[in-house]
Amino acid sequence: MPRAYWMVHVNVVDAQNYAEYVRLDTPVIESYGGRFIVRGGQSLAPEAPQKDRHVIVEFPDYDAAVACYHSEDYQKAAAIRRNYAESDFVIVEGMT
Repeated sequence: MPRAYWMVHVNVVDAQNYAEYVRLDTPVIESYGGRFIVRGGQSLAPEAPQKDRHVIVEFPDYDAAVACYHSEDYQKAAAIRRNYAESDFVIVEGMT
């Protein structure tokens, strides 16, 4: 079964309050078998609007990635992210 990924491109508006999202999202993601592949670092967007931050999370499969996103605990964390950052969020299945 192919792995799946969250690909999130973020402009943080309020870093101090955004930190609470980061604190809350990690244990939820890990409970669904997710692991961070990219979380920040240098980036270049030669064919897209540049965002401040990029995150890629790998999950064991597509169902786990979708279930994590829709979980009550993640949605509580996501509400904080939505208040303090502008995000483009995509869930994709990897290659078989």
